[in-house]
Amino acid sequence: MVRIADLREWREHAVVDENGRRIGVLEAVYVDTGTDQPSMATVRTGAPTRRRLVFVPVDEATAGPDQVRVPYAKSLVKSAPSIGTDDVLPAEDEEAIFQYYGLAYTSGADGVRRLARR
Repeated sequence: MVRIADLREWREHAVVDENGRRIGVLEAVYVDTGTDQPSMATVRTGAPTRRRLVFVPVDEATAGPDQVRVPYAKSLVKSAPSIGTDDVLPAEDEEAIFQYYGLAYTSGADGVRRLARR
């Protein structure tokens, strides 16, 4: 496994947990608006008629043959805050995602949102 240079190139690849168990498919990357570096990703999970996008931090994600590995258990990621496949993340919901993973949260400069989808 190697560190990911450009996570956006891995869209539609499998996302696996720390033990190699498949979580879902990488759908989108959210960058930190202050640094423009990848911060979170959405992973498409669920049955075809009940799909949703769960959020997972990607600062320690690594890439391997046809997959992206995140350092979190599948059960933790599957229970993470999520949005519908056609929904947009409301700015007021960003902090809950960071808190869920025990990460510090500060809003962007001048109170703007911290995450932007790329």
